[in-house]
Amino acid sequence: MSDGGLNLNDFGDLIERPSTRVRRQAEERRKRVGVPARALGRLDELGTWLAAAQSRVPVAPIERPRAVLFAGDHGVAELGVSARPRDAAASLVRRTLDGSSPVAVLARNAGVPLRVVDLSLDCAPDELPEEVTRHRVRRGSGRLDVEDTLTAEEAEQAFRVGMAIADEEADSGTDLLVLGDVSVGGTTAAGVLIAAMCGTDASIVTGRGGERIDDLTWMRKCAAIRDGLRRARPVLGDQLKLLAAIAGADLTATTGFLLQCAVRRTPVILDGVVSAACALVAQRIAFRAPDWWLAGQASGEPGQTKALDRMSLKPLMDHGVTAGEGTGALLALPLVRSAAALAAELTEEPEEPEEKEPEAEGAASGEESAAGKRPSAIAEAT
Repeated sequence: MSDGGLNLNDFGDLIERPSTRVRRQAEERRKRVGVPARALGRLDELGTWLAAAQSRVPVAPIERPRAVLFAGDHGVAELGVSARPRDAAASLVRRTLDGSSPVAVLARNAGVPLRVVDLSLDCAPDELPEEVTRHRVRRGSGRLDVEDTLTAEEAEQAFRVGMAIADEEADSGTDLLVLGDVSVGGTTAAGVLIAAMCGTDASIVTGRGGERIDDLTWMRKCAAIRDGLRRARPVLGDQLKLLAAIAGADLTATTGFLLQCAVRRTPVILDGVVSAACALVAQRIAFRAPDWWLAGQASGEPGQTKALDRMSLKPLMDHGVTAGEGTGALLALPLVRSAAALAAELTEEPEEPEEKEPEAEGAASGEESAAGKRPSAIAEAT
């Protein structure tokens, strides 16, 4: 699927579905718990999903979750497709690092470590900590409406960065990952990917963004997605070329991250339209991969709805939160943790002992029966 050294076909062989055998065992255990069927709603479904993902019954509690945000700037932002300035992504990352952004507040209060990975921010590397910038592929991405966002080599590098981040998290013992993104113009790239994957028109997937845009900005965004679609359709058969043409380094890394998480059997909660777009590309690469992901929250973006429908993923929550940056996924985490705790800690009811059938009327006890038989036997002997 690629001219480079990365063979995306391998993911189809490496990714297995969560254990259906363990899921059945979890469902049987649930029937023996003293809570009525369907009384816990989607928590039951989440509990059996977690059991299959962990390959154990009862489920282990979620003890080491981690939030990972992939950051990058998109050249298409210079067209005015967002309510934010084109160079705002770096400042958003700084707010996250100093703990003042919504996702940072939520992560801190949930006790979830937060990791930011810079793939293509348009700022000097020394403006951010080295642990954030050490994986940077390039400074900014190309304009998707007129040029490739990455070279073939950069696309493979970004994809491998995402895989490496997934491996690092799995190796460190992370048991659930919360996915987010920090970008300006990222939802435009996501719209192109979703429209291309679903074979639909630009207007169907063009949303208003986390910070609502006016009608004129929406029309510019729709036009950019339409132009990007013209460039995306010829390379639909090669997902790495598609990512290079449209996605930029951050979305490309996110796609590699999602696939490698599935390889490592590490569940992921998706956030908004950007993570949904990357998940849709990943599904095209390995059709079993979505079985390892949950949709955290409905973002209100039509592109996200389209992508989740295609993957048969139903958002856990819908509270109208459009802040992005992983907030929707983090808001869903307590629900997933609750499902794990219930599946782990609810005890099975002891089985009722079987009642013995009453003896027939006139039947003698064991001793009486034995005593009654002896005389007749003696009589027979005499």
